[in-house]
Amino acid sequence: MAQLTETREAYGRALLELGSRREDVVVLDADLYKSTRTVLFREAFPERFVDIGIAEADMVSTAAGMAATGLIPFCNSFAMFITGVCYMPIRTQIAYPSLPVKLVGSSAGLTQGPDGASHQSLEDISLMRSLPNMAVVSPADEVETTQATFAIADWPGPVYMRLGRYPVPCLLGRGYKFEVGKARVLREGGDVSIFVTGHMVCKSLEAAELLAKDGIEAKVINVSTIKPLDEEAVREAARDVPLAVSVEEHSIIGGLGSAVAECISEPESGGSTRLRLLRLGVRDTFGESGIADELLEKHRLTGRLIAEDIRRALK
Repeated sequence: MAQLTETREAYGRALLELGSRREDVVVLDADLYKSTRTVLFREAFPERFVDIGIAEADMVSTAAGMAATGLIPFCNSFAMFITGVCYMPIRTQIAYPSLPVKLVGSSAGLTQGPDGASHQSLEDISLMRSLPNMAVVSPADEVETTQATFAIADWPGPVYMRLGRYPVPCLLGRGYKFEVGKARVLREGGDVSIFVTGHMVCKSLEAAELLAKDGIEAKVINVSTIKPLDEEAVREAARDVPLAVSVEEHSIIGGLGSAVAECISEPESGGSTRLRLLRLGVRDTFGESGIADELLEKHRLTGRLIAEDIRRALK
C-alpha cells in the first residue's frame, strides 16, 4: 500500500528547505504553528518567524508591510480563518497593490473533520479566486505540494495555497513538474473528462479505474492551479466528449466547477454542442462535525460514488 502523507506535512518540510535557500523568506503564523507545520521553520529560523497570535487580520496586514520592504512573507492559518476572517485586509492591503504575500490555508475542506462547520472551509477557493491579482493553488500530494511551495515563492504577486490534513497517497512521480497556471493530464481517456483538484485527485483516479471496468475510459486532469486557470488545457480536454466533470472538496459554487463552466461556456471554447458539465462537490450547504471519510461518503466524494454519479450522468 502506498504511503499516505498530509499535504500540510509536505509543506512544512518544503518551507524549511526554502528557508535554508532564501533569506528573504519570512513566516508568520496565527498561534497554529504546530498544526500548520510551520513549527519546523520556527525552530530552524526563529529570527524570521513571527507568531502573531490569534489575530489573523493583523497577521496579513503585517505581512503586507513586510512584502512592501522586499521580503517574501508566508502567512499561515486554517483555511477558513485566513480567507474568511482576513478577506478585507487581504483584498485592500495585499491583492489591490499586488504584493507577493503567500497565504497558506491549512486543514481545508470537509476533511478538517470533527471541528465541524465553523472550521471547514468550503468557500475559500471562491473567495480568493474572486480577487484580482490573486493566484489560487491546490496541490494534490506531497510531490506537488513541495514543488508548489518553491514555485509560489517565485510568483510575482499574491498567492493563496490550499492544504489539508487528510492523508493522501503519493500520486505523482519525482519527474513531475508543477508550474503555476498549468493543468496536467494524469490519465488518458475519451469517454469523459474529469477536472479535479487537491485531495480529490486520488479519489478521481480511483473512480476512473472503476469506470474502466465498465468500459468507460476517463481522462483525469489535475487542475492544481485554479487561478490562473489553464484554459487551453480545459478546452482541449472538454472538446469532443459528451460529459465533463469537476470534482472538488469545496462548494460547487465559485470553485473549480465554476471556473471550468465559465471557461468552456465562452464562445471561443470551440467545445462540442453535446457537452454537459457535472459538478461534484458540496452542494450549497455548510459542513458538520464528523470523521473525514464519513463526510466524504455523505457528500458523494469517494471513488465509488464519483464513478456512480458519472455512470448515471452518461446514461
